[in-house]
Amino acid sequence: MTPENPPPALNSAQDMPVDAPRVLIETHGCKLNMADSQRMAREFVSAGYAIARDGETPDVFVLDSCTVTHVADRKARQALSRARRTFPGALIVATGCLAQRDAGGVDALDAVDLVVTNEGKRELTRTVTARLDISLAPPADEALPAGPGALLGRSRVSLKIQEGCDQVCAFCIVPSVRGRERSVPAETLVRQVARLADEGAREVVLTGTQLGSYGFDLPGASLAAMLRRLLNETGIERLRVSSLQPGEMTKELLRVWSEEGEGRLCPHFHMALQSGSDAVLVRMRRRYTAHDFAAAADGVRSALPEAAITGDVIAGFPGETEDDHRSTLDVIERVGFADLHVFPYSERPGTSAAHFDDHVDPAVRSRRAAEIRGLAERLSENFRRKVIGTVRPVLWESDAPATGLTDTYLRVWRVSSDGTDGIPGSLENVFEQVRLIRLDGDVLAGEPV
Repeated sequence: MTPENPPPALNSAQDMPVDAPRVLIETHGCKLNMADSQRMAREFVSAGYAIARDGETPDVFVLDSCTVTHVADRKARQALSRARRTFPGALIVATGCLAQRDAGGVDALDAVDLVVTNEGKRELTRTVTARLDISLAPPADEALPAGPGALLGRSRVSLKIQEGCDQVCAFCIVPSVRGRERSVPAETLVRQVARLADEGAREVVLTGTQLGSYGFDLPGASLAAMLRRLLNETGIERLRVSSLQPGEMTKELLRVWSEEGEGRLCPHFHMALQSGSDAVLVRMRRRYTAHDFAAAADGVRSALPEAAITGDVIAGFPGETEDDHRSTLDVIERVGFADLHVFPYSERPGTSAAHFDDHVDPAVRSRRAAEIRGLAERLSENFRRKVIGTVRPVLWESDAPATGLTDTYLRVWRVSSDGTDGIPGSLENVFEQVRLIRLDGDVLAGEPV
């Protein structure tokens, strides 16, 4: 089978005058930040800027930062310092969650010229343009990311459907930096996704802080209803929901995958476990038990046997005992995650857990995290080996070698039937049915059917 018909050419962010000011955007953290960064890129391009190619010196460097852990804070500061050294003449802009949480501290860094909080991201292009004292066209209010430049090196478009969180878990800084929950109206999302599909986007990743809460603030709205509208009213070929909570995995929602979403809505479910101990989940202020989580995973697999389930776990939360840790290992084993992000607990200023008086020794946190990662790597390998011999659709993201993702979020590199990586022209942003033939490290090798 040959690759599916290539999409129409995306609007290139590089088709700009050679003297257009160049912008380089570096994104840390979650898919919500990627959605923000892609939007900022489109707004810059709409205003007359160009996205800097590899090797080009930018006039503006923007860091879209994360602050979910102390490690994220350190990486952000390092990235800003590196940008100042590498691009001494550029305007260095810090935005994102670290800039929201500690604007004063970030502004005090010698590397930083301008701090823009999350609340100010929508005005970032105008703010930068004013700071540079140049005259460029203002971006459209509904500008969206499109084109290989504005997608920042990715074939997938990340689109924000809601933002904010009202749950206020004990460990989490996100409510402080993203605010209260609010949803984007379905009519706006339909218009945006239709436009992206028309421009050549083939996969859209729906992002947010609490996606399952989508629509609570809009009359008659729900995540399931919104997904059905996107599937029925747009031509987008593939939709991916970035994350959900176990209590949100209802039969009604899962029916969207097996009905309108069949073949288009990715059978990939990211659910944050955080802990497999009920006692720890209570202290975390999570709204489910270990049994609830396992039951949700069983429900997903009953409805969609081929589905991949990925998640997040925190090791060494305050008060966590060795028995709690073993309970977490047991639940992870039972669920059989396809992949797992593991974090040693990190104190975040302003969260209630930072004030607990029974913090686990950092060395113990690290040891427990390593044990969880070891189990997660074994389960990940098991999941990948089980799919060898099956055929999955892959959206190729690059050439030479061609690599991309299946609908189940498995990384694949392309080999031809003679074992080479020969490519019939460019495959970037092209779908292909691929038989998964072997596992090379943590990447699957696949040949076109």
